[in-house]
Amino acid sequence: MVNFFLGSTFVLFCSTLIESSLLSNITFLPAIPDLSLLCVLFFSTYNGKLYGETTGFISGVFLDFLTMAPFGFNCLLRTVIGYLTGFFNKTLNVDGFFVPMLLGFLATLFKALLIFLISIFYPNSIVAYNPFTLTFLVELIFNTVLAPFVFMFLRLFKKTLVLYPEQVKNA
Repeated sequence: MVNFFLGSTFVLFCSTLIESSLLSNITFLPAIPDLSLLCVLFFSTYNGKLYGETTGFISGVFLDFLTMAPFGFNCLLRTVIGYLTGFFNKTLNVDGFFVPMLLGFLATLFKALLIFLISIFYPNSIVAYNPFTLTFLVELIFNTVLAPFVFMFLRLFKKTLVLYPEQVKNA
């Protein structure tokens, strides 16, 4: 179990660094893909609600430190998304191509909805997505298209990143 937390924390840290440092500096992209969200989806669908919310919180902490979002904002978003996606643990076959695409699409839409709901309560500090802009559409397309590839890449490290029932009993 310790290997899982260390491995997932390392993957989330790397994806957050790539997202916030490298991809955000590419000027011709109108939006950047949310790689850490896709990693949280992978962890929660393979390992369940508890690990989904834990990895969601960890990725939110990394994003809150590396971006100028109010502290706790990304933690809340990704914890809720990781927990809700964890309900689909062992019910969805995410080894294919279509289901990860659907998960990436729905998670991006749900993230936009949560940001909108939070912006109602904090209108001065949170900027909500406008779903009718090119920026949101590009992020939605990026997350939808990249989700199967992120899942395939993370499946290469399945022994480290996926908990099996015998690992949970031994911990």
